[in-house]
Amino acid sequence: MKIAVIGKGGREQALVETLAASPCKPEIYTFPGSDAILQTATPIQADGLGSLIEQMKALGIDLCVAGEESYLVKGEGLANCCHAAGIPCWGPTKQSAQLEASKEFAKDFLVRHNIPTGKATAVADYDAALAAIGGQYPTVLKFDGLAAGKGVAVCADAAAAEDFLREVFLEKRFGEGRLLVEEFLTGPEISIFGAICDDKYLILCPARDYKRLQDGDEGPNTGGMGAVASRQLADAALLKTIEDTIVAPTVAGLQQDGLPYRGFLYFGLMLTPQGPKVIEYNCRFGDPECEAVMPLLRGDLAGFCLNGAKGVFTPELISFDDGWSVCCILASAGYPASSHSGDLIRGLDACGARVFHCGTKKTDAGWVTNGGRVLAIVAQAPTLDAARTLAHAEAAKVDFDGSQRRSDIAYKNM
Repeated sequence: MKIAVIGKGGREQALVETLAASPCKPEIYTFPGSDAILQTATPIQADGLGSLIEQMKALGIDLCVAGEESYLVKGEGLANCCHAAGIPCWGPTKQSAQLEASKEFAKDFLVRHNIPTGKATAVADYDAALAAIGGQYPTVLKFDGLAAGKGVAVCADAAAAEDFLREVFLEKRFGEGRLLVEEFLTGPEISIFGAICDDKYLILCPARDYKRLQDGDEGPNTGGMGAVASRQLADAALLKTIEDTIVAPTVAGLQQDGLPYRGFLYFGLMLTPQGPKVIEYNCRFGDPECEAVMPLLRGDLAGFCLNGAKGVFTPELISFDDGWSVCCILASAGYPASSHSGDLIRGLDACGARVFHCGTKKTDAGWVTNGGRVLAIVAQAPTLDAARTLAHAEAAKVDFDGSQRRSDIAYKNM
């Protein structure tokens, strides 16, 4: 079997390594890939979506796995192009991927199908946003389009809201787009992953990520500074509630709306006093949750995804270890406002945990930083305490100039 994984970050490296470990020992290809991913996968030489499809056809690719969200909505859409070329794709069509690409589309979907979520108002300019906030703080502001995990601001006061509104509407930090002014929800968050195959689904190992830059959930919002994953994160009663009120209605809603879906679907949830509510959908595996979840997966991921992409649901092919997995992210200087490249990474040889490269480059001198989130250091153990102790101890062995790392991953909010 030949599999092409599309993307270039730590999530894609985790997927590549897990797929490569499948019993059929598939040949793994990647686009655009990274120096770290290319230690396992073969690069596909392409300069865009059109040539990527042509190269996959020429290589005889049996399965395309969408890792990075942007390719799902670029041009005609990765999955749409794959279908037209006769290549099975584990990833939703462009139309279905609007659940992530447009916060407004997702909110309308949630309301239409009576799926629990916060109240929200869509606005098109600065003044309308202030009017929708109406002086009620804290408030949540969400840029409508894709923003690499940085398009959401939880604003405690007017000054914070006005700063974010300037970025969105005046500085156009994320490009053109509308904004959602959303109700502030309280409670712990949890990440639920579904593997969707038309009208069938499998709920995968749950996780919890840490979006704020600094310890104590302080500082600016990021794409994620770490994650903890375990089947023990949610008890049977909670998972049943989530399935009945959120996952099953979402899958039914996709079918009802004529939105074909084969691939991973991320449910970002808030466990409010009134019950679980949807914060957001992502139409692929979460990052950095993927780096925490994949080491717990057992079985045949390649076979599961290939069958699913062809419309055959085979949940018996995969399972998850009962232990715990903890992921600590090391970010570069300036992140998330900016990033720094070229800083030599020290201590990788001494690190005994799994290392997934989120933003690095291989040079003659060694591995150097090449992005905002640089490395994911991941450890597993039968207990939470053992897993988080090991993950932090191993992450502490790795360093580079300007390195940023939270010391409370898998401690806070547990």
